[in-house]
Amino acid sequence: MEGKDDTAAIKRAVEADTIETNGSAIGDDVLRRIALANERRGIIIFTDPDHAGERIRKIVARHAPGCKHAFLPQEKAYYKGDIGIENASPEAIRQALAELRTESVDTGAGEIAWEDLMEAGLIVHQDAARRRLVMGKLLGIGYANGKQFYKRCTSFRISKDEFAAALREMEQNGVDS
Repeated sequence: MEGKDDTAAIKRAVEADTIETNGSAIGDDVLRRIALANERRGIIIFTDPDHAGERIRKIVARHAPGCKHAFLPQEKAYYKGDIGIENASPEAIRQALAELRTESVDTGAGEIAWEDLMEAGLIVHQDAARRRLVMGKLLGIGYANGKQFYKRCTSFRISKDEFAAALREMEQNGVDS
């Protein structure tokens, strides 16, 4: 969580403890609390679906290996020009939490190769950003640039079958390759 408004939105949706980072300048004391919580109970990283939220996600994930991630699509977190968890409905928050992804602590290569992203039009394609947005929703890993999308496919151990099924669904729903 980034702040008090995010915590309030989470508590409207589910009963949960939160640790607020108060933005992307996360202090050492907050990082220590996050690491301890991850060690003892496990944590879910749930940040705003924007650039600052992704920065926080990366920082926290570095300090909490093997944690879980929840991703909220931008359109479910948008209100009057503002993107944030605090704008999401309780149902959208519960759905994001129901579709958790666990980050693998194994640093070996996953099933998805960089070439798979190229063939799927997720990188080096005129519409790659929009395609990654759709695929990120279908795979439950959120939107990311090409390099980060590849990293998520690897760290969340997206299988070739899961990737292929999401790609088929995307193309059946009218996103051309």
